[in-house]
Amino acid sequence: MLATLAALWWLAVPAAAEEPADIADAVKSGALPPVAERLPEKPRIIDMAALGKTEGRYGGTMRLIMADAKDIRMMTIYGYSRLVVFDKDLNLVPDILESFDVEEGRIFTLHLRRGHKWSDGAPLTAEDFRYFWEDVALNEELSRGGPDQQMLVDGKPPRFEVVDELTVRYTWDKPNPLFLPSLAGASPNYIYLPAHYMKQFHKRYADPEKLAGAVAKERSRDWIALHTVKARQYRPENPDLPTLEPWANTTRPPAERYVFKRNPYFHRVDASGRQLPYIGTVSMTMSSNDIIPAKTGSGESDLQARYLRFDNYTFLKQATKTHPIKVKLWRDGTGSKAAFLPNLNTNDAVWREIFRKVEFRRALSLAINRSEINQQFFYGLAHEGANSVLQSSPLYNEKFDQAWAAYDPEQANALLDGIGLKRNDSGTRVLPDGRPAQLIIEFAGDTQETDIVELVREHWGALGLKVYARPYQLDMLRRRFLAGDTLISVWSGLSVGEATPDLPPEELAPVSGVQGNWPKWGEHTDSAGKAGEPVDLPAAKELLDLYRSWRVSETTEQRREIWEKMLAIFTDQVFTIGTVNSVRQPVVTHAKLQNVPEEGVYAFSPSAYFGLYMPDTFWYQE
Repeated sequence: MLATLAALWWLAVPAAAEEPADIADAVKSGALPPVAERLPEKPRIIDMAALGKTEGRYGGTMRLIMADAKDIRMMTIYGYSRLVVFDKDLNLVPDILESFDVEEGRIFTLHLRRGHKWSDGAPLTAEDFRYFWEDVALNEELSRGGPDQQMLVDGKPPRFEVVDELTVRYTWDKPNPLFLPSLAGASPNYIYLPAHYMKQFHKRYADPEKLAGAVAKERSRDWIALHTVKARQYRPENPDLPTLEPWANTTRPPAERYVFKRNPYFHRVDASGRQLPYIGTVSMTMSSNDIIPAKTGSGESDLQARYLRFDNYTFLKQATKTHPIKVKLWRDGTGSKAAFLPNLNTNDAVWREIFRKVEFRRALSLAINRSEINQQFFYGLAHEGANSVLQSSPLYNEKFDQAWAAYDPEQANALLDGIGLKRNDSGTRVLPDGRPAQLIIEFAGDTQETDIVELVREHWGALGLKVYARPYQLDMLRRRFLAGDTLISVWSGLSVGEATPDLPPEELAPVSGVQGNWPKWGEHTDSAGKAGEPVDLPAAKELLDLYRSWRVSETTEQRREIWEKMLAIFTDQVFTIGTVNSVRQPVVTHAKLQNVPEEGVYAFSPSAYFGLYMPDTFWYQE
């Protein structure tokens, strides 16, 4: 279908194709070329009918409300313009690229679209990839740690080639299955920069006097800091930086309101040849997160899910009677709404030994009454289970989903008895060193997470454990568990609840210091042994070995087999303790906003929140 549509592109679109009203005057005056000259020779054609959507009309401003200046990155996540993207079936397909070829899982040839342009009209070419790789990624001043991990296999970067003006090639000695998914990520692996713009900030290309003047004008530390700030694509704070996203920022920070205007050179069209996006302007207003539900209910946002919770649903649904909004219920896409992570690297030697006993972790899981959590906070609409992949994942297995997740306090007590945690005369269990078994749960969540923690405190208290809850700021919590000060912390579950074999199983193995269940092991892996502690628990070591096998796997079937082995170990060993998943997520839209699905999965990865559902195809009825 796609090939057929591409072949018929110029037959379907007349030379005087419809221009969006917001740029029609610019086209008429000659400030912008007509649409036929702005698009690639072969644009990406979006078949609305195949997506359950309708072709739309141009116009309107889509309003968003955010709470933090960093939330400007949501425009990049929602816009979801990537070299390759996940489609609705979670397959990787070309987007900015016209096509790509993979040989032996280690040789990747990327083909650009002829005539594709940056938002300022400059051509997108292989030079943009060469500049990033040779002048940024391999530049020891700009990239002191070298290329990102996604670009390394066994610590070695690829060989980079410019094949021709529109073709580049990356070759590793071994397969790199992480490469393509990293390009499609919600926070993508950017392997290109607009070289024509960025060279003015690079000492290799810029006039020294002009560069020094720019450093002084921007009050930057040096040219390195200036280049870094000017090059940010994920957080589009620089309005002058050309983009390939559907909308380009026009507002300099700091600001209370950011305005994004359509990219007149965006590479997607509908089947009738009309250039996307349909909506010409997106405004992002900053507010306080605790009043965003109220503002949304009063009709101040046209597309809102961020900062909304399930317990806002009743209020929002009631607001549809008095304001022009609709409320949809999507599903949260994480492996667990709240997951409890015993810190296997805690500094307390006695607790560390206990946490490393699988019987203790299983007992904690069996003691949680997940049905009570589900009924009390989610009206029974959530799914009760372990922290694993969701039922909508091709890797789903009921055995993983329900591993040690049934409510069985009798078995939980027996497990604790079996590892020698006996009760004293007051019913409190006693540690091997004679201390009462006091657990502190640390968390940095919202009200809903606080409520779940309180229930779990009761469940674990019934086992004879003294359990306390202590909230922290997020940054402080991370510092505490990495330092070994935390016993148990609370986070959302697997970020890739809808995992596919081709997505990295990195959350199932100790690979990063930000993992609360084994931060020092993760730091050791991430730093190649320069920091942290080596993994010394057999099951965790097996997971790490399997992950390393995935990193050099050649086929999807090999990766599926590795994922399944890792999920089996991870859930049976209860390295994290899940509660409920598939929690309903309110999505509020303007009553006239079209093409927003009634049902969807709201998750950072792999769906990029709204990104997978393509906001550039949303449109307003008159």
